[in-house]
Amino acid sequence: MLKDQSWKVYNPGGDRRVIVTRQLPGERWLKILTQADCRVDVRTSPEIPSIEEIISAIGDRCSGAIGQLTETWGEELFSALGSAGGRVYSNYAVGYNNVDVDAATRHRICVGNTPGVLTETTAEMAVALTFSVARRVVEADKFIRKGNFKGWLPTLFLGELLSRKTVGVIGAGRIGAAYARMMVEGYKMDLIYYDLCRNGVLEAYIAAYGDFLVSRGEEPVACRRAESVEEVLQIADIVSLHPVLDTSTHHMINAERLKSMKKHAILVNASRGPLIDEEALVDHCRNNPDFRAGLDVFEDEPELKPGLSALDNVVMVPHLGSATGWTREGMAILAAGNVAGILMGYPAWKKGSSLPFLEDDPPKAAPSIVNSEELGISEYAG
Repeated sequence: MLKDQSWKVYNPGGDRRVIVTRQLPGERWLKILTQADCRVDVRTSPEIPSIEEIISAIGDRCSGAIGQLTETWGEELFSALGSAGGRVYSNYAVGYNNVDVDAATRHRICVGNTPGVLTETTAEMAVALTFSVARRVVEADKFIRKGNFKGWLPTLFLGELLSRKTVGVIGAGRIGAAYARMMVEGYKMDLIYYDLCRNGVLEAYIAAYGDFLVSRGEEPVACRRAESVEEVLQIADIVSLHPVLDTSTHHMINAERLKSMKKHAILVNASRGPLIDEEALVDHCRNNPDFRAGLDVFEDEPELKPGLSALDNVVMVPHLGSATGWTREGMAILAAGNVAGILMGYPAWKKGSSLPFLEDDPPKAAPSIVNSEELGISEYAG
């Protein structure tokens, strides 16, 4: 089979064969696959594999695969996987905009993802970016490391006070709602959000928090759903992006919409890079030094648009939204559970939270298969 030294083989005598395009954290994910009688071929190189390399790794016998957001899984790869006897692919991510699910379905291949373990972790990164930008933490850190700090000054690195301001969230799903709650509860901010669907649970939660504040003699907080993205951009002091990435949201933040934001506004993106027209953002931040942005993801990742790295009013981290040990290991467990579950003939889990799969006695089900209905995978009834 594979003789390339950039691949490591576990359980070589396994009856089924699974390829994993990156080394994953922890050990439990590998145990899940080997206990399902899988030979596991893991690519150890840190470089992003080409489609040709993945096809070569699939070969003529492959039962399943675990891949990454940095890879485009479309017709070519699913055709190769299907021809090799593959039945399941799992994305090591909650998002799967890099996956052509329709192509997978045509080849009778289940597509898995890893929801539920990234929510608070990614929301916390958005909060970290928010305050790093608002209080100019990175600029100040560079300043002091260069030996420029000569003593306290009244005007040194003045930032933005966020308490009792308005936070805007575009995309009020799991992560967007978690970020909203953190900002509202932690800093008593009003919330304005835009989503195609009303988030009644979030609205009720914030209303209850507002009642609590009143009971303690404080002013309540407010929450409302905006009629448009533009309304959020015009009103909010901070805007955090959390929508899915599709044709309708690609470059949703463009030059025109950036101009509609407040002069001292903060824009945070810990979702998907192409939500922002990065060239327009560079131009806007260059011409509006009081406007600030915090970015965890990038349009042409890992490349940056020219000029972005030179901007002091932009804070950047290298796609670390889910980067805690617990979360990344949990993602690996769910990805392996998807592959092993389908290969062992388990039904699809449809009971909400995926956290039971991190426990010692997980359900006998595939944690999250996005095209289970299309492929007629039965639903877990235990």
